[in-house]
Amino acid sequence: MSDFTMETGADGVAIITWDTPGKSMNVMSEQGFDDLDALIDRVLSDDAIKGAVLTSGKPGSFAGGMDLNVIARMKERDEDPAKGIFEGIMRVHGILRKIERAGMDPKTNAGGKPIAAALPGTALGIGLELPLACHRIFAADNPKAKIGLPEILVGIFPGAGGTTRLVRKLGAMGASPLLLEGKLNIPAKAKAAGVVDEVVPAEDLLDRAREWVLSEPKIVKPWDERGYKMPGGAPYHPAGFMTFLGASAMVNGKTQGVYPAAKALLSAAYEGALVPFDTALKIEARWFTGILLNPSSSAMIRALFLNKEALEKGANRPDVPKQTVEKLGVLGAGMMGAGIALVAAQAGIEVVLLDQSREAAEGGRAYAERYMDKGIQRGKATAESKTALLARITPTDDYAALAGCDLIVEAVFEDPKIKAEVTAKAEAVVGEDCIFATNTSTLPISSLAKASRRPEQFIGIHFFSPVERMLLVEIIKGKQTGARAVAKALDFARQIRKTPIVVNDARFFYANRCIIPYMNEGIRMVGEGVSPALIENAAKLVGMPVGPLQLVDEVSIDLGVKIAKATRAAMGDAYPDAEVDEVVFWLADEGRLGRKAKAGFYDYDARGKRTGLWPGLTEKFPRAAEQPTLIDVQHRLLFIQALEAVRALEDGVLEDIREGDVGAILGWGFAPWSGGPFSWLDMLGTPYAAARSAQLAEAFGRRFAVPELLAEMGRKGQTFYGRFGRSEDAA
Repeated sequence: MSDFTMETGADGVAIITWDTPGKSMNVMSEQGFDDLDALIDRVLSDDAIKGAVLTSGKPGSFAGGMDLNVIARMKERDEDPAKGIFEGIMRVHGILRKIERAGMDPKTNAGGKPIAAALPGTALGIGLELPLACHRIFAADNPKAKIGLPEILVGIFPGAGGTTRLVRKLGAMGASPLLLEGKLNIPAKAKAAGVVDEVVPAEDLLDRAREWVLSEPKIVKPWDERGYKMPGGAPYHPAGFMTFLGASAMVNGKTQGVYPAAKALLSAAYEGALVPFDTALKIEARWFTGILLNPSSSAMIRALFLNKEALEKGANRPDVPKQTVEKLGVLGAGMMGAGIALVAAQAGIEVVLLDQSREAAEGGRAYAERYMDKGIQRGKATAESKTALLARITPTDDYAALAGCDLIVEAVFEDPKIKAEVTAKAEAVVGEDCIFATNTSTLPISSLAKASRRPEQFIGIHFFSPVERMLLVEIIKGKQTGARAVAKALDFARQIRKTPIVVNDARFFYANRCIIPYMNEGIRMVGEGVSPALIENAAKLVGMPVGPLQLVDEVSIDLGVKIAKATRAAMGDAYPDAEVDEVVFWLADEGRLGRKAKAGFYDYDARGKRTGLWPGLTEKFPRAAEQPTLIDVQHRLLFIQALEAVRALEDGVLEDIREGDVGAILGWGFAPWSGGPFSWLDMLGTPYAAARSAQLAEAFGRRFAVPELLAEMGRKGQTFYGRFGRSEDAA
C-alpha cells in the first residue's frame, strides 16, 4: 500500500495525497520517499499535468516528522555508517531539490511546473522541510495546528534542507528561533514569521492551492536567481557578520558547549551561507551525518523521543480496561493542588477543589484564573476559553461535593496525620470504585495507605512544581496497590498530557532519591572550602540546568532542614549527611531560607531576582588554598546522581531504565545532552564508570561506592541498554 497517491483533475492539477497506512499522523519512511519520488517524476513528465498540490489524507494534520528507522537503515546500508547516512541524506536532498526545480531549465530557469503544499494542520520536521521545497505553502486556519522544526529539542537539527532553506528564506536572524529553539507556531504566526505563504479557511484549502497552480505563477526560488542576496546579509556582509557572531555567542551561552546539535546547526548555516545552494545542501548533509553519529544525539533521540513516546503511550501499563477520569477531586488548594486542578481542567476534566475553608478553595481557583489571564495577554487563550475552564473547577469546603469522583488526588501538607484524616473523610463520600492518590514527595505510600479502607486502590502520584510547566509525573506503587489503580494513574497522566514513570515505594521514591544527593554534594563542597562559583559553574558547564546551590534556594532551605531531620530520625547512626547539615542548619539559623526569603546561598533584590552568591558563605567556610579540578567537581555532581539511579534499579524501585532516563531529564534536568544517567554511564562505558566511581569513593567517601550491579557490568563489559533495554532501545 502506497504512502502517497495521486489524482489528476480535468483542470490538469495533480493532487498528491500523503496518507501513511496505520498511522494517525503521517511519518516519512523509505517507502514514502520512493512513492513521492515516482509521483513527482510522473508530474514532470506528463504534458497533460500543469502542476501539483501536495496535501495530507489525515484530518487536521500534514505530518509529524520522520520515521527514525529510516536513519537506522541508512547506517546499516554501508560498512561505513557515515557514508551510508551521507548518501541517504543526499538522496533525500535530491528528491526535494527535484520538487523545487520542477523541471526548470538549469541555465535560464525557464519552464517548470508549479507545486504547492496545502497543509490541513500540524507540520513538523520533514513535514515542514518538504513544503519548504515546494513553491508556495498554503496552511489551513487551524488554531490547533503546530508548524515548525523541533529537531533541536531531541538532539539533532533539520537535515533534509530545512536549515539551508529557512536561513535563505528568512535570513539567519529570522530563522534562529525556529531552528535554534525549535519554536512551533500556529498557522497565523507561521505566516507572520514568513514560514508559510498563505493562511486560508480549511474548507478552501485545496481550491486556493489549485487556483494558484493554474495562475501560471513565477516559481523560481530567490536563491536560484542570479544576484540573490540573503535577508539580513550573508556572513561576509557587515550586518550578516554581526548576526552570525551574535548567534554564536547566544548558542554557546545557552548550551555551554555541551549540546553538539546546536553548534553543528550553526556551522551548517554559516558555511552554507558562503556557497551556492546545492553546495550548501552538501554541507548541511555533512554536519547532519556527524550529529547522527554523535553518541549524545543518539542518546537524546532515544530518551526524549523514543522512550518518552513509549512511556506516554503506556509502555508499562497493566492490561486492564481504559480508566478515563471523568470527575476529579483535589484535596488541598495550595500551589500544588491549584496546579493539579488547572491542568485537569485544561484537559476538560470536571474538578472539585476542596480545602479547609471556601475562601482557601476559591484562592486555588483564582490561581487558574490568573494563569488564563496571562494566556489572554500573550494571545494563547481567549475570554471564552477562560470562562469554560473556570466553570470546570468547583471550589468547596464540603466533602459531600466529592460524590461521583472517580479519582481523588490529595495534595495537603506533608503530615501523615493530616493526610490520614482527609483520606478517611474523602473515602466516606466517594464510590467503591474511586481511586485515591496522594501527591507526596517523601512519605512512604505503603504507610499512608494504612489510612485507606481500600489499599489496593491507593497510589502515589507525585507531581513536580510548578505543575502546569513540569512534564513529569512520578507514579508510586505501594505494597498493596492494584493494577487498576496503576492504570488509572497512567491514563490520568496521559489525559493531562504529562509523561509518567512508574516506580515502587521506597524512601524518596526515584526522583528525590537522586536529586537530593546532587544538592547535598554541592552543599558538602561549600563546607569543604570549594569555591561556590566553581560548584555552580561546573554544574552548568556539564549540562545541569541549574547549580546545586541555586536549586536548594529554589526548593527552600527550611524544607531541606525538615527533610534532613526526618531522615536522620529514620536512619539513626547510619545517617550520612552530618557535614551537609552543618551548612544548611547554619543558613536556616541565619534566616536565609532561600529564594522565598530573598536570602539563601544567593543574594536577591527586592523583586526576588538573584544578584550573586552570598559573600557570607566564604566568610563562614573559607575557600581552601587548593581548589579541585573542574572535572572532579563535575564528576562528583554527576556520579552522585547516576550511582543513586543504579541503586534504585538494584533495589527494584525502578523497573525500567527507560523510566530512569526520561524521569531524570524531565523531573530534575539531569544533563539532557547525556540522555539520562543510564545512557551517560553507557556513554562512559561501565568498566570506566566502575573504576571512576571507586576512585571517587577513595577520595571523597563511601557515598561513591561502586554498586554491585555496576561492578558486575563493568567486569563483563556490558551496557545498561544492552542488558536492560527493550530490543528497540538497545541500539
